[in-house]
Amino acid sequence: MKTFLYRVMGAAMLDSGSYEQIEAAERSTGQAVLVVVLAAIAAGIGGGLTPGPGAFGFVQIASLALVTWVAWAVLTLQIGTRVLPERQTHADTGELLRTIGFAAAPGWLQVFGVIQGATRPVFAITTVWMFAAMVVAIRHALDYSSVGRAIAVCFVAAVVILVFAFGLGVMFGPTAS
Repeated sequence: MKTFLYRVMGAAMLDSGSYEQIEAAERSTGQAVLVVVLAAIAAGIGGGLTPGPGAFGFVQIASLALVTWVAWAVLTLQIGTRVLPERQTHADTGELLRTIGFAAAPGWLQVFGVIQGATRPVFAITTVWMFAAMVVAIRHALDYSSVGRAIAVCFVAAVVILVFAFGLGVMFGPTAS
């Protein structure tokens, strides 16, 4: 348990050493999945458990967070290895999933979005924080020598994901009364 919490804190603090450890620790894949699931639950609580949407909003937002993360993982792998690889880029799917799974750790703080008036600021701050964590994770998982390439991979994936998430939100989101 200590190791798990240490990894979560290191990932949230954007610590390169923690990401290297996570990348190499094949047994931490289950922990990475747990980080992602807990981040999705936190998003559901913070964004969905309000007087309007209630339990249905929780399920919608948590599901959207989970589906978006899976799409992000697939996109970053494809963009990072096929579109923007460096010569030394080595793509191990497990390494990538572990590192970007732990990069979702700042998402745990989205639970504080349940505080009236805090939802938007909490989600804005944690989204930027998770993006930064994803950049560090992608850099380590794909063995990039520059942060710029990792930012480019994350930016392209983010644009695609935002369009995807917006589309899902429009199709399945709660309607205003």
